[in-house]
Amino acid sequence: MLVAGAADRNKQPILDVLQGYLPPINQTGRVLEIASGTGQHIAHFAAHFQHVLFQPSDIDRNCVSSITAYIENKKLTNVLQPVEIDVTKPIDQWPGGKFEPSSWDVILNSNMIHISPWESAVGLFKASGYLLKDKGVLFMYGPYKVNGVLTPESNVRFNQQLIAQNPSWGVRDIVDLEKLAKDNNLCLEKMVDMPANNKCVIFRKTS
Repeated sequence: MLVAGAADRNKQPILDVLQGYLPPINQTGRVLEIASGTGQHIAHFAAHFQHVLFQPSDIDRNCVSSITAYIENKKLTNVLQPVEIDVTKPIDQWPGGKFEPSSWDVILNSNMIHISPWESAVGLFKASGYLLKDKGVLFMYGPYKVNGVLTPESNVRFNQQLIAQNPSWGVRDIVDLEKLAKDNNLCLEKMVDMPANNKCVIFRKTS
């Protein structure tokens, strides 16, 4: 199993916010995570919400293997086997044939859009507009600019490092994400400041 120190540190703070957007205990729910990474997040979330069915995914086969190992190690019965998803591809090219429109309560995405090309953000919002139920939620976590402003200085340096590593990467601006949201029948509902200078950003499907 792959282990990311940051994932261990932030999994509970994220869950503290996420739990307010998951279906209540007397209802079943379906959650799709795009870019599950090591699998630490989804294993932690699923263990606390047995009434919710979680579908992990990642573009990296090593991550897919790690997610599978977490599922087996934690003996999680409410987590489906991970699938390889490239969010920049049309949904009808995603594996499994189970991604029907308006069929998911929540789509999770953590720490992806700043370490991938802008097309990944475009694909994420397009998929969310198609896959989420009415009033469903796209729940994102990571560093963000707000109206062109990035704080604190450590995030500014981090952004510079990302762009130096790959010019198509970089911390994204909430303003630009709101435009993607509007194009896909979503609206920004809330931003929550998190430890380590990150944010949880919640978009709600409007129709």
